[in-house]
Formats: sequence, structure tokens, C-alpha cells
Amino acid sequence: MRVKGVGLVIALAVGSSAEPIQRAVKAPKIDLGYAVYEGTHDANTSINIFKGIRYAAPPLGKLRFAAPQAPTPNRTTTLALSDPPFCPQTGASSETPAEYGFTSAIGDEDCLFLNVYAPANAKNLPVFLWIHGGGYGLFSASGLDPSDFMTTNHNGFISVIIQYRLGAFGFLSSSEVKDNGALNAGLLDMNFALGWVQANIRKFGGDPRKVTMAGESAGAGAVLYQAQAYGGKQKESLFRNVITASPWVPYQHDYNDEVPRTAYTKFVEASGCSLEKNTIECLRTTDTIILQNASAKVSEAGAFGTFAFLPVTDGTFVQDRLSKSLLSKSLKGKRVLSGNMANEGVPLAPPTTRTLQDFRDYVDKTFPGFSISEKSRLEETYSFPGDTSDVQRNTTRFATSGTGVPTALNMSEFGTGNQQRVFNVFAEYAFVCPSYWAAAAFPEGWKYQFSAPPSYHGYDLQALWSGNPTPGQSFKHAFRRIWGNFITKNSPVISVEDAKGGVANSTIAPAVGYSEKDVPWPRWNEKEPKLLNLNATGGVPFFVQATEDLYYYTYSDPGASNQISLADATAWEGGRGKRCEYWKAMAAKVPY
Repeated sequence: MRVKGVGLVIALAVGSSAEPIQRAVKAPKIDLGYAVYEGTHDANTSINIFKGIRYAAPPLGKLRFAAPQAPTPNRTTTLALSDPPFCPQTGASSETPAEYGFTSAIGDEDCLFLNVYAPANAKNLPVFLWIHGGGYGLFSASGLDPSDFMTTNHNGFISVIIQYRLGAFGFLSSSEVKDNGALNAGLLDMNFALGWVQANIRKFGGDPRKVTMAGESAGAGAVLYQAQAYGGKQKESLFRNVITASPWVPYQHDYNDEVPRTAYTKFVEASGCSLEKNTIECLRTTDTIILQNASAKVSEAGAFGTFAFLPVTDGTFVQDRLSKSLLSKSLKGKRVLSGNMANEGVPLAPPTTRTLQDFRDYVDKTFPGFSISEKSRLEETYSFPGDTSDVQRNTTRFATSGTGVPTALNMSEFGTGNQQRVFNVFAEYAFVCPSYWAAAAFPEGWKYQFSAPPSYHGYDLQALWSGNPTPGQSFKHAFRRIWGNFITKNSPVISVEDAKGGVANSTIAPAVGYSEKDVPWPRWNEKEPKLLNLNATGGVPFFVQATEDLYYYTYSDPGASNQISLADATAWEGGRGKRCEYWKAMAAKVPY
């Protein structure tokens, strides 16, 4: 997708590169004991910025496919002015249009770095730690600028943005990896970075007791894996709160099941190591370009929107399926802010569905473990009047209200009929229902839906990071304040004034029993679950033709205003709560 020259890869990763920040006259310097870094001070924001801080040793040679290790001390001052090199990029299936931006690229295995944005003169501030998404195969810390997010919240927290190993380098799985390396190495990188924050963030003015770990898509799933670490019983207290934006809970197999084992075998073959007795040692001595191409080749051979190398049940760090841990509430952490997009099915579900048979073919391909009766029940769960009719390309498409008809079952800005049925099945099983379960999995939780159009998967990042033209400024202000309040005050509830974002005609729906000064938003209650619907209206429309099958409008200032209201999460979109109960019952069969 392209939004005024900004590709979807930018919307999800928000930048693949960034210009080095110019050094200030008095550059801030940090001594971490093992290394000394000199950053830059942004006088416009009063933020000290350190880019490319090494938090782990280069995962090369014997450390390839191994657990992260502490970096070798280097007392020479290192300039921390530019984004670090990105990790090798392993793309999605080649069936996914290149215009979406989920494509492979040659990276640098020496990529275990992080960026720190710290307000000048910070003292004991809360910490926001970001784990990027990208299907555990793509994206990086590059271009992720939290400056506007921080200044909107009065520079009340420090931001840490990490990188971790991706694709086969981070998620290669087999008995050989278990015996001679580390399973889920990418998850271990994240955990190591969390430990780095505990050991070092005070030197930047942060409080290690007040860490909020956040992520989007696979990054949000990764956040939940960290909360689930070691059965939810990791001895160290590495974080306090979590933010899960569109948590992607993909298929999770045991480390030596047929699916990850097949991916391992194909990767070894593509790397030229299949005839070697010790395949891991062969892989460790093979040229990185060969391995990066092999990782891409295996992943690109999959079905539309899928990635080949994903977290697995390893018996140690990941002891059970993530869905099971969510539903049993066996996670570490005090509070959660859990969100989903109105159109999560775009762009990772195929946009070419036209007939009922197309829908059934999608179900067959996506859920091979389902029996005939289970597939019939899925079809019935997602039924709607006229669901046997073919999709007509000229049918008017529009956003649903969430509380009326039609519903997301058969209508959105992106599709109608059985096309929308595919989008919604994918959205609910992969992102939306896990976000419901996450809201209930911690002692305290709040739930929202990001509905500002076009609200496709990943569009919320344009509201979070600096430098994006959409959505409107009023919406960005409200959204950033919600996240900021959660980070600094342990509650996402904001004032009505902040919710309006400086636009008088913004609509903040009142609710009986709540203060008129604050947005009505109760904690998640499984018996009576509520979500806050974050929507926007007005603005200047801009038509985007992503591909022949995928097109939509974005809306920018002037004229954009907010529409925020409390809603029944169970009844939302024609009974989403009931459909999530269906996926809860099917979790072991997905499996996730």
C-alpha cells in the first residue's frame, strides 16, 4: 500500500532508514562500563538521543544460532548518531504483493543494537521499551522516532527501541538447534535487552522498576512471549506493564514438529549443508549471504501472508502455547493495554476472494487440521444473509459502526461479502481475539479498538511515531496520550480535553456513572467487557490504489476530528465475543 509516497513497509516499520542526527555543541555522553557512547541533544524537544548502542555481542561464528552473550568491553568512545544496521530481512510468502512491503532484503547479522531517547536531566522516569513487529522476519529500529510521542506526554518517560534476530537467524527450530544452539534465539535477544535495561537505564535517568514493554503485531506477540517466559515465572522482574497492539499469535508448533522440522531441512538444503554430518556447524561456517538467501527462499515458498520461521514451544523459555498461557492467565506483569485495528485482515489475508468456494478454499488451506464438521462450524459461525452470493466488484464499501448492521462479517472499507468474510476470519483468529484474551490475562487490563480509517493492520503506528501525515493531529494527540498515561500513570484513561485533541467538534460520548472530565473507560471485566472505540471523521480524503484488488482512502488535516465512545465488547460487530469463544475452543486445533 502507498500513502502519499509512504509504502506499507513504512507504515508497519515506519522507516527503513533515517538520516544521522547532527551533533550538538555539547553532546551527551554515557559510560555503560563496558562501553562509552556519545549521542546528540535535540534542542527542539529537549531529548538526548543515543542510536546504535550494542546490548549483546555480535551473533557471529559460534554465536550464530546461539543464545545472546554480553558484548566485549570497548572503552573507546563510540558515536551514537545513526540508526544501527538492520538484521537480515526474511520476507513473507511470494504470493503476497511486493507493494505491501513484506519483502526480503540483505542485512547485517551484527545487528543486536538498541536506540535510547531520554529527556535531558531525566531522573527516575518510567521506561517505554518497544519491540517492532514484522512476522518475526522483517523490520528494525530504523526510522522509529518517538520524539513527538514523548513531547505530547511532557517528556515523562524514556524510550528504548530494540532490534532482535529475525527469520532463520532468530527462529530456526529442530533437534539439532536444541542440542547445539538455542531455540527461539530472537525471543532470547529481546529478553537480554530487557535485562540490559535493568542494568543500565538508571544512567539515562530511567527507573528500571517502571518498565512498560510494548509492541505491535509480531512485536505485541513477542511482548506476550516475554510475559510468558519460563512458564511466567522468570526470577528477574524485567517489566511492570505491557502494551499489546494487534497481538499476532501465529501457529505455534513444538520445536521438532513436522512444520518447523521441514523448514529446517529446506533451509539446510538451500544453504548447501544437507550432506554434512553436523549441519549446525556447517551453517555456522557458511557465508551470510548464502544463509540470508536460504532463509528468504524457504519463507517465500509459503502461503499468502505467512512467514516460515516463528516461535516454537521449546520446553524452557516457551513452555506452552501462547493462547493457553493467555487463557490460563499464567503471565507475568501487573497491567495490560490491549488494542486491535478495525481492519486487521488487511493486508495479510488474500484480497482475491470472489465466491463461496473461494472462502472454503481459504479455510481448507489455512486450517488443515480442522475436520469437515469443524470447518462447517466455522462457516456457520461466520455466516451472514446472502453468503452464497459472489462478490461484486462495484458494490459500495464502507466502514461499519460496530454496533449496527451490516457488521464486519460482510462489510468494511476493504471488502464485502465473502471477501470481507476472509478478512474477518483472519482478523479475529490471528489478532482480535488474542487481544481480547490479553485484556483478561493480567490483574488489570484495558481494551480499545483503533477505528480511524483506514485502520488496516499496522496503521496505528502512523499515529504513534513522528513524521507521518495521517491520521489527523487531533487523533494522534489522543492516541499518544492514552499510551503515555498508561506508561506514566498505570492507567490509559485520559481527560476529555486530551481526547478532543484541540478540535472542538470532536465527539466524546458520555457514559452513565463516569466523570464528565475524563473519558469513560473501565477496566476489562470478563463478565461485562467494555472497549473504547477510537474513531475519527472528516479531513481531506486521499485515494490509495495499493494493487488492483486493494484500495482505500486516507484522511488528513484540515477538518479531521475525533469520535471516541465506550462499547460492549461482546456485542461488538455482530457478536464478536461469541466468535472469540469459538476460537478459544479451537485454539489447540489451530494451533496457537
